Amino acid sequence: MQGLDRITFDPHIMGGRACIRGMRITVALILNLLSNRMTPEEIVRDYPPLELEDIYQAVRYAERLAEERVEFLEPEPA
Repeated sequence: MQGLDRITFDPHIMGGRACIRGMRITVALILNLLSNRMTPEEIVRDYPPLELEDIYQAVRYAERLAEERVEFLEPEPA
């Protein structure tokens, strides 16, 4: 994804879920920590392999997913 070079997908790491730089740290984990009121600085402190840019890209990735449109199909007439 353009501008999200730290978000990686590998079927052999965390079942192919979105991870940070090929590590076993998922975007979902970072979002969970943020939603539980941890600051980016606290996350980086508690997860030393992470950098602040990893946190920012995780949020940008989530923002892009939230922008996706859902297409509703009309039910077929009976």
